Amino acid sequence: MKKGLLLLLAALMLAAMLTACAATQPYDGYSNVSTTRNGYVNGTNGYSGMYNGTYAPGYNGYTGYNGYTGSNGYNNYANGQTGMGTSASGRTAAGSTTGISGGFLAALLAGFAAGYIVQFLKKITEKLPASLNGIRPMLIYPLGGILIVGAMMCAVNPVMGMINTATTDWLNALGGSSKVLLGAIVAGMMSVDMGGPVNKAAYVFGTAALASGNYEVMAAVMVGGMVPPIAIALSTTFCPRKWTLDERRNGIVNYVMGLCFVSEGAIPYAAADPLRVLPSCVVGSAVAGALSMTFGCALRAPHGGIFVFPVVDHAALYCVALAVGSVLGAVILSLVKKTQPAEAK
Repeated sequence: MKKGLLLLLAALMLAAMLTACAATQPYDGYSNVSTTRNGYVNGTNGYSGMYNGTYAPGYNGYTGYNGYTGSNGYNNYANGQTGMGTSASGRTAAGSTTGISGGFLAALLAGFAAGYIVQFLKKITEKLPASLNGIRPMLIYPLGGILIVGAMMCAVNPVMGMINTATTDWLNALGGSSKVLLGAIVAGMMSVDMGGPVNKAAYVFGTAALASGNYEVMAAVMVGGMVPPIAIALSTTFCPRKWTLDERRNGIVNYVMGLCFVSEGAIPYAAADPLRVLPSCVVGSAVAGALSMTFGCALRAPHGGIFVFPVVDHAALYCVALAVGSVLGAVILSLVKKTQPAEAK
């Protein structure tokens, strides 16, 4: 019995190898769509090959699905123009088949939805027989959660994709009309949620601009992300009565985090008093970004903080933009913060 199974398995493997070898054709320097040197596909629909030195037309002219002559049109040219299928150059007459990306916003929504969906699955499977308890965490929760979230994202992704596209188009339009305004907006967005979806949207826009050769946007993005921790650190240092003892102690760390372009150092302060901290930081970041654009500062690295200052165009003015934005944010924050009650040291 074992020998028979082994022989059967060997036969199947041999057949698969022979099939693969038969399906593989060496590249002849021409299209991987056409089977002839002239780029046309021989057959009944279209040109059917050479006939006395000329092409003999078939009964449908050129083959294809959508096109010009015959029943449907051009198909399978060596240059890659096709009717239904994908050609050598990857173009399709039936349209693009690229997926729709919802970006960071869709990913954030999917994460929240997945947690609630798994909790829902736990609740509805509580009354299953005890014998099935073992497969609930191993099969039902992950598989059911993936299927439900996947189906949900099919409807959500196009909407989030349109939002991301609209945001990117709007920022690109600003880049053409007013660079200073663009710098203020992307830098301010870096301080809106300190590493959240708005922050990431601005950062992704900056890296995309960097990849396209627009280095000024990336400079504005980074300086906008450096301002919030530094502004909070300055406020805790020079206006200590506005902050609790723990906040003052942790404020020193924000100097380092801000200089290293780690905006998340400001999150605990923003979470404790968002109505005062966030607007102050946004104003400071926006001013820093606008100044960076005004000075023509350009950054060719996507991250790094002070460690990449040596490669920034007009580095001295870039430091001025960072200092002005940080001090302005600290002053506004210190003015709007309430004085804390005295604490025992």
